[in-house]
Amino acid sequence: MPFDHRSIGAAALTAAVALTTAAPSAARAHEAPTTSADRVLRVYNNNIENLVRNNADGSCTRVSGPDHLTSMLVDDNDRTGTSGVQAPDLLIVQQVRGTGQATAYADQLSAKFGYPAGTYRAIVAWDDPEEWGGTHRCSQQSLGDLKKKQTNGILYNTRTLSLAAGDISKYWSAGWLKPGTSYRDGAGCTLYKPPSNDASSANEHKWKRTSAIAAKFTVKATGTPVFAATMHLPEENGANACAGAGSAGIAKSGIHLGADATSLMNASTIRVIGIDANRTGIAPTTLGGFGMTGYGTKATSGSRKIDYLFVKGTVRPSSIGHTVGSTKSNHLALYGFITF
Repeated sequence: MPFDHRSIGAAALTAAVALTTAAPSAARAHEAPTTSADRVLRVYNNNIENLVRNNADGSCTRVSGPDHLTSMLVDDNDRTGTSGVQAPDLLIVQQVRGTGQATAYADQLSAKFGYPAGTYRAIVAWDDPEEWGGTHRCSQQSLGDLKKKQTNGILYNTRTLSLAAGDISKYWSAGWLKPGTSYRDGAGCTLYKPPSNDASSANEHKWKRTSAIAAKFTVKATGTPVFAATMHLPEENGANACAGAGSAGIAKSGIHLGADATSLMNASTIRVIGIDANRTGIAPTTLGGFGMTGYGTKATSGSRKIDYLFVKGTVRPSSIGHTVGSTKSNHLALYGFITF
């Protein structure tokens, strides 16, 4: 890690660890034996935009957690809203307001499948990030205000996955090219955090939405280690790939992994990384050095593909290109069903 932040970020991780070490007995009571036929890890990635959608006319629409989940979860035939939709194992998300929203969303996911609250749990990079920005392109200020706090998280199913207290990475920062700074293959790039980030008072906490986090889970039935990470790169990455510290990132994509996350990844058999990269043209082979392949063949934000799901594992084919067109977010969800 290039730095060791031990204040708000550390508190968020401590809270996450506390959540992960006390599985509710009610959730255990609902567990069923896993057979070889059930060995499918169901993974989704989505920038949920704080569950507020921006509309073309400048208005915004608030989306409920249950409605959002129904719009993105698919069955084995790639269809939403059917009785064949099964409980996911991992939801990798970007742009949540913090632990409060992530936990509420996790509980709504539990309820959707008839599980007790706490069956799904959330890890976030920042427990309660400060607000930043103005209207967030919402003509209704109250909805714009709901988007002012932003961080990234991972939701996991305690029925199928366990998480040890030491298997959550420290957060790591994205890279950023300050406007007006000269650039050439990473030259001028720095970490997107103070004092190098957006300096105005309206944006000084914007960098927290780009803090990445990862964890290593264990499949309860088989002991298989599973790595998952969530990333959100700055908008500036679209024009100039920038991963920080004078680097353009892996394959000049702006993507990089923190040291703690890399250690967890190297100890894992199955690997998944979900990213809102704010950049088009990132190839499926970009993370091939980690044994990972990119999934999702369609545009995810308007006409642009800026969201990516990379997987190391055997991913089932998808008739819709691993991209859920009905997702109630400005970003379409990506998914992969991994057999093992």
